[in-house]
Amino acid sequence: MTFYSCFDQQGKTIARCQTRQEIEALRRMGRPIAEVRQMRKEEAIVCSLTSSPSDFNMDY
Repeated sequence: MTFYSCFDQQGKTIARCQTRQEIEALRRMGRPIAEVRQMRKEEAIVCSLTSSPSDFNMDY
């Protein structure tokens, strides 16, 4: 399972997404996504065990 972290211009994490489609949906909603990085395998495992990536996204 692949997860992505989305960052704003200041480097602050603003969202975690599981698909590129979710990232594009956030961009269409006006989120200031400046950078997208694929999470490392160990980060993704923690994310999948603790919650859904959408739990982090306040807009969903």
